[in-house]
Amino acid sequence: MNARLHEIRWHGRGGQGAITAAKIVAQAAYLKGYRGITAAPSFGAERRGAPVSASTRISPQTVMVISQVEKPDTVVVLDHTLLKYQEVTSGLDRGGWLVVNSQQHPKELNITGDFNIANADATRVCRELGLIIAGLPVVNTAILGALVHATNVVDMASIEAVIRERFSDSMIDINLAAIMKTFEITKLKKIR
Repeated sequence: MNARLHEIRWHGRGGQGAITAAKIVAQAAYLKGYRGITAAPSFGAERRGAPVSASTRISPQTVMVISQVEKPDTVVVLDHTLLKYQEVTSGLDRGGWLVVNSQQHPKELNITGDFNIANADATRVCRELGLIIAGLPVVNTAILGALVHATNVVDMASIEAVIRERFSDSMIDINLAAIMKTFEITKLKKIR
């Protein structure tokens, strides 16, 4: 367990589950022993496909801040096309992690910054497994595998416990498979 506050900012599109992913990680952190956790969405005139964001804060002590994360330690991007917006990586801490759902290798993303990059093609994983709702792959749980692979904020056991608690019996195995497969295919580009 980290001894300090860890802030995660999530970027996705409406319907991809960024807000749910933020909540899953907060709950997993609680199960791992953190006592200060928050998960907060950022809402505008959201609709399916529109950019959305959420925040997760994880700390061993009580967290009294619920506002959006401005200086994240980790940024998770569920749709790589959002990388064209400067605010996605804005404020990302030096040495932090940018976790991206993309089929490209981290070096091919053409992203510059003083941070580490982890990426995996969570979309392909979801398509292969049939984790699709309303015709679209729902990558929010799959990308958790890349987050766990890159950071030590939460672990696989805590994520699995939350999935087993939050999802119906028919959806547990497919979501756990998506997380594990994404974990396995995650590529890392470290700055150090």
